[in-house]
Amino acid sequence: MKKIFNYFLIGILAFIPIYVIGSIVFFVNDRFSDLVRFVYGYYDSYLTTAILFVFSFSMFAYIGYRLSIGRSSIISTIDVVINRIPFLNTIYRVTKKLVNMFSGHEAKTEREVVYIEYPKDGIWVPAYVTNKEKDRYILFVPTSPNPTSGFTVIVHESKVFKSEMDIEQATSFIISVGVDYDRSDEANKLPK
Repeated sequence: MKKIFNYFLIGILAFIPIYVIGSIVFFVNDRFSDLVRFVYGYYDSYLTTAILFVFSFSMFAYIGYRLSIGRSSIISTIDVVINRIPFLNTIYRVTKKLVNMFSGHEAKTEREVVYIEYPKDGIWVPAYVTNKEKDRYILFVPTSPNPTSGFTVIVHESKVFKSEMDIEQATSFIISVGVDYDRSDEANKLPK
């Protein structure tokens, strides 16, 4: 009976990643359905709703194309307008920098992953390099299993051990609470 129960638990655990992905898909589907209902309820026409969505999709695809080859005049215009609005300009600027960092539009030096000793000597955690000022690193130290929560620290470069992980690998390591970690050689090189 104990073996059957263990097999049952293993089966349930195997479906957790599928459940998480399914939940995300259903969440996005629900938000999209709500948006369609809102637009349709406003115009009361399937044709108008379809045209608006095709237009929106085309516009976002065009902006994405322009950004991939350089700069978009639409985004530049929005930047200029928002930069003139107090308080909102700060939130916009910081949000834009964060999105650029995680999407790969920042310089490689600002997309480094490093290890720092935290919460005490001899215990190493990964951190994202968000900025560098002379011999100081400004780091975001994410917490498991949610890499968007954490804290920001300023550390002298002598306290940093560089990692060969990229942002995606470090994020996967954090989300998986260490299960997805294929850098044992790197871990063995960390100072004791």
